[in-house]
Amino acid sequence: MSSPQMSVPPTPSSHTPKAARYVIRITRLAMLGVFLLLFGVSFPAISWPAAFGWLYLIPIATAVWVLRTQTTITGTGLELRSVFGKRAVDWTDVKGVRFPKRGWARADLTNGTEVPMPAVSFDRLPELAAASQGRIPDPYAPSPDSAEETDSQDSAERE
Repeated sequence: MSSPQMSVPPTPSSHTPKAARYVIRITRLAMLGVFLLLFGVSFPAISWPAAFGWLYLIPIATAVWVLRTQTTITGTGLELRSVFGKRAVDWTDVKGVRFPKRGWARADLTNGTEVPMPAVSFDRLPELAAASQGRIPDPYAPSPDSAEETDSQDSAERE
């Protein structure tokens, strides 16, 4: 415990609440596909390395893409990381989330632009809603009105 005379904050302990961070990333099972890609490019690369040795760059680049691409949901906002960059978006800047027909979800911003949310697809919406602590609503969750109705029906059936 720190005293008023201490100039530094106390060290975190098991009783200190951790900052809520939820990471959505491409499944690590995708590395199996990278391995199969490596296996496929090995045949021409081994048979004629001078001409096809550059093919090894394809599985390496794919592995970097799988390992680096992610969306982190924190209490302050979103941290969007792609292969070549990283961007932080505050919750105050997020107007909503849009799911295009193909590709990853997009965060609509209050300034009229949108940013892609890497590795977030429509099937991850319940996880996204839970991690955002209600800032992004879950359309599959029961509404509070329906929960009250089922409670009142259950109590009426018991009587």
